[in-house]
Amino acid sequence: MVHTPRSTRHGALLVGTAAVLGLLTACGGGDGVRGGPPVTDSGTAAPARDTPSAPASKPAAPPGTPSASASPTAATPAPPRGTASSTGHGGAAPPATAAAGSRCHTSELRAAVGRNDPGAGQENFPLVLTNASGRTCTVRGYPGVAFVNRSGAQLGADPRRAPGSAVTVTLRPGQSAWAGLTFSNPGVSGAKAATPAVLVVTPPDERDPLKVSWPGGPVPVSGTSSAVRLTVLGPGTGP
Repeated sequence: MVHTPRSTRHGALLVGTAAVLGLLTACGGGDGVRGGPPVTDSGTAAPARDTPSAPASKPAAPPGTPSASASPTAATPAPPRGTASSTGHGGAAPPATAAAGSRCHTSELRAAVGRNDPGAGQENFPLVLTNASGRTCTVRGYPGVAFVNRSGAQLGADPRRAPGSAVTVTLRPGQSAWAGLTFSNPGVSGAKAATPAVLVVTPPDERDPLKVSWPGGPVPVSGTSSAVRLTVLGPGTGP
């Protein structure tokens, strides 16, 4: 049997122990510490790393903020209801110009008194309104009429409206409508008479009057059978 000194055996034991400890550490034994990169357990934040990581994703935009990838068309708000679209569909039509057949205004008309057509003690004068404008317009109903002297004072009462149905009369440039102005001859009826200088005529639904010289002589202004009657407007210049 070979005798080994005590110091030699003690050194060998220390070397063996160190080798065993190194082997255990390399194999992952001992207290459970493992080698290699850290592991993320479910439900925990990932540990910091020394190696560069991918850029963090951009935070989501607040609700209602247009996406950067959205097209300009998608981000443009729709026009309000009732607004005409550039394509001409689904919107309100642009404002129209004045209709060609709208009411005739005083400035567009010319007044005249036609020739008397007497009969059975009655005087019958056609009152004529002619379209003097360059557009087509309409008249409807009764004109306003008053006899006036040279100083501008009205003679007698306003004419009474004879029964009749109003119709819309369309007047192209140069066309006319007429209303009948009828009264009893003062010399026959015995009514008080006066001779007007002017007949003041206001077209239907207008405020500004027209003035025309009165060619018909005396008219009844008071007393028995002094009423003057006016018919509704109709097409033409007289019966």
